[in-house]
Amino acid sequence: MTLVLPISIPYVRPRRNAPLLDRVKRWGLMTAGSGLILAGVLLAPLPGPMGVPVSLLGLALVLKNSFWAKRQFIRAQRKRPKFVYPFRRLLRKNPEFAPVFWQQALRVEKAILKRPGRILSRLRKFARRKTRRMTR
Repeated sequence: MTLVLPISIPYVRPRRNAPLLDRVKRWGLMTAGSGLILAGVLLAPLPGPMGVPVSLLGLALVLKNSFWAKRQFIRAQRKRPKFVYPFRRLLRKNPEFAPVFWQQALRVEKAILKRPGRILSRLRKFARRKTRRMTR
């Protein structure tokens, strides 16, 4: 009989003796990501949502290369999983842009409008009915 204990992998610190080129590359990508986040904040007041994708791209770069940012992201994920889930879906290797965008649009509509004024949910039901009729 063997006893197997569940072991969680602790936070892995970066290697102190990592090659200089790897460290320079990581810091360069973190700087570029921080610059993109700043550019997204500066673009936010302009008409249209152009600041959001730029900020998300910068956030993705920083999260991929910063150990501190990863820890903060995991903490936020544990505290508010519904808020962080769309970001996790966008950070995957094959991100799902359309479903994430649609889900967030429905959430914003639900937060802003009362039930009779919700256009997107009615549009979704209408599209489902039409596609069901076409497949029959």
